[in-house]
Formats: sequence, C-alpha cells, structure tokens
Amino acid sequence: MDGTLLDSEPIWDIAMSDFAVRHGIVMSPALREQTLGSALLDAMDVVYHAAEIALPDRDVSGDARWLLDHVGELFDVGLPWRPGAPEALDLLATASIPLVLVTNTVRELTEVALQTIGADRFVATVCGDEVSAGKPAPDPYLRAAAIVGQHPAACLAVEDSPTGAAAATAAGCPTLVVPSAAPVAPGALRRFRPTLAGLGLADFADAWTGQTTGHPDVQR
Repeated sequence: MDGTLLDSEPIWDIAMSDFAVRHGIVMSPALREQTLGSALLDAMDVVYHAAEIALPDRDVSGDARWLLDHVGELFDVGLPWRPGAPEALDLLATASIPLVLVTNTVRELTEVALQTIGADRFVATVCGDEVSAGKPAPDPYLRAAAIVGQHPAACLAVEDSPTGAAAATAAGCPTLVVPSAAPVAPGALRRFRPTLAGLGLADFADAWTGQTTGHPDVQR
C-alpha cells in the first residue's frame, strides 16, 4: 500500500522524523531507510535503538498511540496515488483477478487509506497487526494466498520496498518490484519495473510466468 499504490512514504517520513525528535535524535536518511516498509513496532524499535532507550524506559503503547494519531492526521490531509496505480488496479479488475491488499500498516490506518484506494477493489486486506509477524516475515503473504485458496507461487506480489520484497520472496511469491523510496536488490522470483504506469496485462503475466515455469504447485 505505502509506496506501491499510494505515495504515502513522504508522510511516514514526516511522522518518523517527528517521532525521532520526540526521543531526542535526528532521523538520518540511513536510519529512515531501516524503517521503510516495516511494521509499526519494528520501526519504533529502530528509533529506540538509535536513541539508546533501554527496554524498561520505552513507553511502547503510548508512543504507538502517538504515532497512529499523528499519521492519521497526516493521512486525512490527503493521500496521492503512485503513478499508474489506479489504472493498474482497474486493469487487473477487468481480468477478474482477485486482489488482496497486503500491508504492514495497522488496520486502523489502512481503513483511512482505503477511503482513497477503495476497499471494494480487494477481496480481502491483510494488515501488519493481524499476523504473527509482519514483513519481512512471509506471514502476510502466506495469509493472503490462503485467503484466495492458492499456493503462494500461483500469486504475483507487487512491492516497492526491500522489506516488502523480502516478505514476498520468503513466502515464495513471484514479485513485480517497482522501487519507490529505497532500492531493492535483484534476486530470485523478482522482476523489476520503474513504474506501474503503462503496464498491460501481458506485463503482469510476464512478471509471474517468468518466475513460475515448471513449479509443481502451480496449475495454469
């Protein structure tokens, strides 16, 4: 969702920078990159560690509430689309391909974002606070595949961040990577495009077919 469909990473940049200042440090580009695509608590842990805040001194629940409220306020101002994202969703809908939104963002904020994206575009939504472990663990994508009754190798993930791509790869999903705020390393099961703009069904099919040839659990 963030960075793939919506250009919301700049909003998270503001929120995480403010969170860092709240704990007495400045959010450097390198530190921010460590939080990209991470679940909320994982991103908070990165800042806690950088600020050298010991475990007993962390107000995790209070800080999480502060961050959620802050990001929610920023989301309410407006969420711009990534280039080509609404057109890509419309295109896949015309082909009757079931779509599942898989995000590390918590349900509370995802519901706000869905007011822009449109909840009716998806058969289901898997959020970071609804699985045992968020991205880069495979859990979100494994759950999404189970929801649509498919082996992960029969699904195509679309990701923008190293964290998200790692989760998709760990789950065994072929992945179309469209990088946004941070570069994603090449690897098995990954095809790259600079943007979603202008992609046709053949491009999505190529990103999937080229990674699944001969897979025993995939039926075409």
